Parts: sequence; C-alpha cells; structure tokens
Amino acid sequence: MLAELRDIRKHYNQALSVRQKPVLDGISLSIGENESIAVTGPSGSGKTTLLNILGTLDMPDSGTVILNGSNVLELKEAGLARLRNRFIGFVFQLHYLLPQLSLVENVMLPLLPLKDKAAYRQGFERAMGLVERTGLQDLINQKPSGLSVGECQRAAVVRALVNRPRLLLADEPTGSLDAETAARLGELLSELRKEEGISLVVVTHSPELAGMMDKIYRLGLGKLLPINQT
Repeated sequence: MLAELRDIRKHYNQALSVRQKPVLDGISLSIGENESIAVTGPSGSGKTTLLNILGTLDMPDSGTVILNGSNVLELKEAGLARLRNRFIGFVFQLHYLLPQLSLVENVMLPLLPLKDKAAYRQGFERAMGLVERTGLQDLINQKPSGLSVGECQRAAVVRALVNRPRLLLADEPTGSLDAETAARLGELLSELRKEEGISLVVVTHSPELAGMMDKIYRLGLGKLLPINQT
C-alpha cells in the first residue's frame, strides 16, 4: 500500500463555544500504487483537512498516517519536509505561482534544494518535457500575469510533477476554471497520472472530474463512504 490513513480523527473549536466540532471522525483510507481516488462532499465537510493530513500539511488529533512505509507522526519536521518534497506533489485550486518569476522559473522551484548539478540538469530536462507535454513550451518566459488561469493551473501541475512524486494530491484543481478548461485539465491530470505511474487523490465538487477516477468517496458528517468501486 502506497499510503494509508487509519482511524483519523480531527476536531476544531467552534466559534463562541467551548465545544469541539468533529470534522474527521474515525476516517480510514488506503491508496494503492497507480490508483486514482476522488473525495467529494459538501463545502465544510473536511475534504481539504483530509487532504492536508494525507500530505502532512496538517496533523490529526489521533490516528495513524502511513506514507511510503513511514509513520509520519513519528517524523520530525526535517523528515516531513523531505517526504513532502520527494514523495508528494501538490496541486491547489489557486495555482500559487510566484508573480515575479517566469513560468519556467516557477516550475523549477521544487528542484532548488538539489545540490548535485547533474541531478538538477536532469530535473530541468524533465521539467521541459512536462512543459511541452502540457502545451506550455511557447510560454516559458511569461510571468503569471501574462498567462490565462488555465495556463497557470497547467504550470502548477508541471511544478507538482517535476520531482517525480509517487503521490499527487489535488485540492479542487478545476474549481477556478470554466467548464471547458476544467474538462481539459481533468483529462490532462488523468492522462499524466497514468503516464507517470503515480497515485492521485483529488478533492472535487465536479462530478465530471470525480468520474475520471478509479474510486469515488463521499465525506460528510465526519465519515468517508465509498460511492463506487471499479
């Protein structure tokens, strides 16, 4: 199993109350190699919290998170940072490209920790291959202000994949796009996931994007339930 959540519980304090609201109430989820999973559910149901815990950006109140054979709750911050950089790719609803950098500089950001020149050169060649694969090769010197929202989001996908992650986490990746652009990005994510041989977990409100995944789960009232299994 590539990644696993076991009996994850997470609570948040309620405004003007001493009571805590259970957002994730005993969630368990297994993610296999080369598997794609969609997590759906109403706004505020805890989908992003679940994804952030899976990506080690947040920690549960209790439970176990296993990534690449490691219990992440036992890792120190340096170990978590290495795991995030080498094992996980992130795509968010907002692209978070740095406005002062060109497209190519933005997608190369995950490679900055590399000290080995040969490894960095290989990373650059991979980045350029992904840029071409996503149809952005004529825009590499453009800054985000000169790109469409869809082009920025494609660049964010390249940035997420440049370090060859084994697990890609996408939080509403088509949420800020029009229907046609969202459909193209969804197809691109699905194709790249298969080509790269990685696992994908996507949080989405889009039935169309969810339908491209191998499995669909719905999160609500703190519980994660399967909708279909293929």
